[in-house]
Amino acid sequence: MAGSRVLLDKDHATHIARITLNNPARKNSYDPEMRREIGAAMADVAADDELKVLLLRGAEGVFSTGADMGSAYGWYETKGDNRRPSQRRRLKVDRESFSFYRDYIGYPKATVAQVEGFALGGGFELALASDLSIVGSDARIGMPAARMLGPVIGNLHLFFHRLGPVLAKRLLLTGEMLEASQLAQPGVFTEVVEPGRVAARAEELAALVAKMPADGIAIAKEAWRLVEQTQAYQGEEAASVLFHAFATNLRFEPDEFNFVKERSGSDTSRALKSRDAHFDSEEG
Repeated sequence: MAGSRVLLDKDHATHIARITLNNPARKNSYDPEMRREIGAAMADVAADDELKVLLLRGAEGVFSTGADMGSAYGWYETKGDNRRPSQRRRLKVDRESFSFYRDYIGYPKATVAQVEGFALGGGFELALASDLSIVGSDARIGMPAARMLGPVIGNLHLFFHRLGPVLAKRLLLTGEMLEASQLAQPGVFTEVVEPGRVAARAEELAALVAKMPADGIAIAKEAWRLVEQTQAYQGEEAASVLFHAFATNLRFEPDEFNFVKERSGSDTSRALKSRDAHFDSEEG
């Protein structure tokens, strides 16, 4: 659909579906409404027995910068109520948010991420959660929102299982953005390739997976999911929601950067620049 922020193409001849995050003006970040559109497109593909592979990509050479910080702190608001969101409100909203990522991790089709430009925050989580991730060596990855809410943010089980505890702690404690080339050796991603090869290589692997029996893919994914749930993801369903809901309610000391306060006195872009200036001065 013209003008849509989520584009879906289903190719029954090749058994491959492609979802394109189409919000390039915001570096393919997403708000709750766009996230629901992505979920609806995923549900459409999941229900189509002729499709075996879902290829996820972003428009104009950027995968995704995750949650749109221009609206993130409005997610918990209720109409006509200017008080701080209640903990029960935070839990309700965060349960919806994290169910999206859990649905992607347990998706019945093989998932291939075409990661270019940036994969930050939720975009980074989607890249890590994909069955196969083809990443440009110059792509910037990380969890910079940790510099707003501290290191308890996102799906810790996913980070520790896919990145390992040492790298997970580095990214969450510092909020650094690293180039994917720095993670080529540890095997975090399926392949780290030259920037100009990302799209072609993602399509090659998607086509290769599509030659597998459809039921075989679904059975294998459920088997892998069971192993992950019993060995690495115990407690994740409750823990990820609780950690994030608590983190959004933390108290800032006078010398700590408070994104919400900074943004209320200016705008999102200036607040992000202030955040970077605060941490850059510490690094210097």
